[in-house]
Amino acid sequence: MPFNLSLAERDAAGLKRSLPVIDRVSGRQLFSHGKTYLNFAGNDYLGLSQAPELITASDAAAREFGVGAVASPLVVGHQAVHRQLEAELTDWLGLEAVMLFSSGFSANQAVIKALLGKEHSLWQDRLNHASLQEAGLLSPARMQRFAHNDMAVLAGKLKPHSGLIVSEGVFSMDGDQGDWHGLTRLAGQSGNWLMIDDAHGLGVLGTQGCGTLSEQGIASHKVQITMGTFGKALGVSGAFIGGSRALIDYLHNHARSYVYSTHLPPPQAAAILAAVRLVQQADDQREQLQQRIAQFRHGTAQLPFSLLPSNTAIQPLLVGDEQATLQLAAQLREQGCWVGAIRPPTVPKGSARLRITLSAAHTAADITALLTALEKAIKHSRKR
Repeated sequence: MPFNLSLAERDAAGLKRSLPVIDRVSGRQLFSHGKTYLNFAGNDYLGLSQAPELITASDAAAREFGVGAVASPLVVGHQAVHRQLEAELTDWLGLEAVMLFSSGFSANQAVIKALLGKEHSLWQDRLNHASLQEAGLLSPARMQRFAHNDMAVLAGKLKPHSGLIVSEGVFSMDGDQGDWHGLTRLAGQSGNWLMIDDAHGLGVLGTQGCGTLSEQGIASHKVQITMGTFGKALGVSGAFIGGSRALIDYLHNHARSYVYSTHLPPPQAAAILAAVRLVQQADDQREQLQQRIAQFRHGTAQLPFSLLPSNTAIQPLLVGDEQATLQLAAQLREQGCWVGAIRPPTVPKGSARLRITLSAAHTAADITALLTALEKAIKHSRKR
């Protein structure tokens, strides 16, 4: 079998992934093997994963409903807590209807594979998440990728009334936002549908945390399909697809990862519901997060590596070389800062980076500690 050779090659190139074992993690801290680290690798942007309200809601639902949904939602798995969560999501985000999924990956796969046939076209931003790119490859539709946020290139590829344009609200590895004014304009002109993956914008951006469309002043009805996740700013896990009632009815019948999967556990749905309510009132946390982002970006101005242009919680420090990226991450860990080292194929070759993520739970002192650790790590790497 070829896998041993493949793993050896990846290891030599600094591309082999490993699975760290930790004891506990929150938006601010990570505990592993008796040590405490500042956590700059997670997606708990508002620090809600440890919120007492979520824990209380989950515990109460476990006592009332049990810990499992028992079956798929279309059999006996859909309960009152699921229906309440769907209702509050539609009210919050201005959608006609939503449906719940166990993960953003399964939600993205479900939509693209259920909606598109061989007669359709699919246009994707080149930096879209792997779940979207893979779904496009697996679907019978003709998929074309366009240069990141390049509306001129997209305009040249579009065919009228023939398919779906998909982009992200906030791009998970670069931290910048999609050009949703340009996307809605081109979709309207060409008569094609639009889908937003707002996994990293939901809860963090816009009025009441409604997400990227709200942040950019775009009405939700201009985008036919919305995907959002509960595992980032909402601090839990799972996802939803939202849109028209007709779309959701269709997906109830044709989205295979929904029809044939056990539903979200009721305690999980209850925790998400508590998070939805908290997020709408979290203006102070969103403001605090913006302060931490500004502090970090100001503090990195003199570093020898480029910080990609991002005003979101995702702050990528571009290193380039894979081994150097791993070494910097290891040096930061020795100084008590846990940072993700992102390498190909997750990002393009030559663009390995430290994916530094910030949370409203971080203090100003935490950011100062990270900046100090970065300076020391870079100096150490230059001495090698």
